[in-house]
Amino acid sequence: MAERRRARSVAWQPGLVHVRSDRRYGFDHPAPVVWEAATNIDCYTSWWPWLRGFEATAFATGAVWHAVAKPPLPYRVRLVITLQDVVPCRFVRAAVAGDVRGWAEITIADTDAGCEARLVSELAPASALLRTLAVVARPAVRFGHDWVLDCGAEQLRTHALAAPAPISEAGSQQAT
Repeated sequence: MAERRRARSVAWQPGLVHVRSDRRYGFDHPAPVVWEAATNIDCYTSWWPWLRGFEATAFATGAVWHAVAKPPLPYRVRLVITLQDVVPCRFVRAAVAGDVRGWAEITIADTDAGCEARLVSELAPASALLRTLAVVARPAVRFGHDWVLDCGAEQLRTHALAAPAPISEAGSQQAT
């Protein structure tokens, strides 16, 4: 396992700031329900207003996505995400290129309350602007990174996994 991690790690370079993450998000739904919602790529820009651009055709091994993320900071991050390994309802590994480079993995596991998604990543700025910001304003860069992850999980929960109001016999939605 250590060898696999090392092979996927961003190569160490003097002055390069690495942003490593290991975050867990609990959901009140079983893994297949969360997976189905999370892989509905056609809805990403409506769920995530900070995702200013997104082009993708599939959530499958080998798919290449192009995205522009706008954290609550004065910059945008252009990304090319290549899905390297997808195991439905359980796991996805991606290579990240563009303004940042590195890798990310999401593992979904059932729990007594529903499921938990664990996101592990190692990223480093690749563009000159982000490399400079990462050195002089590291806490702000970390904040922007964490904000996108945490908001993304919460917005998935509220937009994609929110239960619709029950339909009455007359066909109108009832207030809950």
